[in-house]
Amino acid sequence: MSNNPETKGLSSFDFFTIGFGAIVGVGWALSLNNWMANSGGPIPAAIGYLMVLVILTPVALCYCELTPMLPVAGGGAAFAYRAFGETASIISGWAAFGAFIFMLPWEAIYVTDVLSMIIPGVRGDTPLYTLNGGDVYLGGLIIGLVVTAIITWANAKGAVSAAWFQKVMTVILLAAAAIGIISGIFKFDFDNLKPIYENVNDANHSSIFGGILAIMTSAPFFMCGFETIPQAVEDASGDVKDVGKAVVMAVAVAALFYALALFVLGAAAPWQDFLDVDSPAVSNLLLNAYGGAIGRVLYIVILIGTLAGLLTTWNGFYVAAPRLLMCLARANLVPKALAKQNPKNGVPTNGIILCAVLSAAGPFLGVGLIEPLTSFSGTACLTSWAITCFCLIRLRKTEPDLPRPYKIVGGTPTAWFGGIVMTVIWVMFFIPTSPCYMGTMAMIIFLVWMAIGIILYLGNSGQRRKVPKEERAAAMFATMGDE
Repeated sequence: MSNNPETKGLSSFDFFTIGFGAIVGVGWALSLNNWMANSGGPIPAAIGYLMVLVILTPVALCYCELTPMLPVAGGGAAFAYRAFGETASIISGWAAFGAFIFMLPWEAIYVTDVLSMIIPGVRGDTPLYTLNGGDVYLGGLIIGLVVTAIITWANAKGAVSAAWFQKVMTVILLAAAAIGIISGIFKFDFDNLKPIYENVNDANHSSIFGGILAIMTSAPFFMCGFETIPQAVEDASGDVKDVGKAVVMAVAVAALFYALALFVLGAAAPWQDFLDVDSPAVSNLLLNAYGGAIGRVLYIVILIGTLAGLLTTWNGFYVAAPRLLMCLARANLVPKALAKQNPKNGVPTNGIILCAVLSAAGPFLGVGLIEPLTSFSGTACLTSWAITCFCLIRLRKTEPDLPRPYKIVGGTPTAWFGGIVMTVIWVMFFIPTSPCYMGTMAMIIFLVWMAIGIILYLGNSGQRRKVPKEERAAAMFATMGDE
């Protein structure tokens, strides 16, 4: 349903690569052994991701029904506006925007680390300064800014250009991951999976059930990204029902991929020995397992896939963030200037500029802020996911006649399950004694970020009063043609 006559629009595969690529970044390749350590072994970690699939599928199904029903940029923000009004919309939208936008400096920080593993010395030897315990290098600044410029350029050209970049990087990521898993199968030994559970990291659990729960509660960050798909629905070509289905497919493939990687690679060597392998974990695992030229080739192949995964995540959130901001601006929930689009390709120009600025800031922050940004993004995603589930429940009551090209399996009870589970996990993020407590720094970032959103919302009230509520709603949903 592309609204821009000068572009072809995005296919269902484009949407899948946007979502899957945004979810699967570098964590599996760099930190797979940390997942095992935090959950007590590869078996509880793999089962944990299978359980993540169980609890996230209802959430994905809610997006699957709501996206073709309300095919406008904004995703959860647009759904909340229609279901509950402005307050819910700004909370859901601003939280999701925070998750998206804080991913950009995260990727800009990590790109240098990954490149330096492929090309030693690329970032330089002497740090310029240290921030929050992390060193910042001149080479890192240059690399981060150059890659930011490339991704900004691809997105500024339009959704089709950004989607083409995403497809190429996703294919490279999938190819490298497949090679890694197949290589792990040739070294597979069930004895390497023993003991099935052991608390080796002084984690806050004492049984396999606790280990499974630990990986489940850390998963929101590593599964964050599927909600990028609805943001680009206005650029879709063909049946918008396929856009919703791409959300479910991205969630399913990503969770199954994580579980398979943990199971297979966890058995490629004694898993407790794997815990001591330095990052990049999977590259070093295969290097040690095969040795020689084959091991070295596998090391480089996995690193190339890691770099591709980093770029797919970066680009996926770059596609989503400006469009989400545009949605909020259309209804005057944030300054109207952020709704400005390029008349030739429909790109949200001011949103792209803001993303470029924030992404460029990443290399200057350094790796010391990675952990709190990770926890913040997971919490922010959960906020929007929970609200979206309740939006479906509400809209089934208030607008039962609204066309629904797809209706979720299980109906309203499915949405209730997703909403309640997401809310419970969200609450656990704020409890210091829970296994998924986000940490003090991440909590401060979350609260400050949400306060900024409320201030922007209240500060823009004068502009909102100048535009009738019906006209603002019409602007948000104009591309549906039902207003």
